[in-house]
Amino acid sequence: MLARAGPDLVSIAVEGKVEELFGPTVGEWLAEGSKGKDKRLTFLCDLLGLQQPVPGLIRYQLFHRTASAIIEARRFCAPHAIMLVHSFSQTHEWFTDYVAFARLLGVEVEVDRLVTVGQRGGVELHLCWVCGDEQYLDR
Repeated sequence: MLARAGPDLVSIAVEGKVEELFGPTVGEWLAEGSKGKDKRLTFLCDLLGLQQPVPGLIRYQLFHRTASAIIEARRFCAPHAIMLVHSFSQTHEWFTDYVAFARLLGVEVEVDRLVTVGQRGGVELHLCWVCGDEQYLDR
């Protein structure tokens, strides 16, 4: 998704959650093994400015969604990219996974607060976890 923040174009990749996991951990994802996966993880780490090996307990989906925001920002020459988790969990299920990922990127995060990570992949990267009202869920 693209948006404007003042004069700047912003790429936003949204990860919507209720109570489901962020998918497999990096360790689980790699355990299925293939050269393609090793190459993909190397690409993601390079884009995010991370050294390998990355902790195996970090959720792969957070890497992927964050990289998507950066790739789209570059594609549309947007100077900012946001990876936004839109959670409808009233108990903040899996927030600890998000915190672990953010710490890997070198930042501390809170619910309902946009945090700037810094330049990653040639754009200014931001993370945010927002809470939605579960009454709006289409179950």
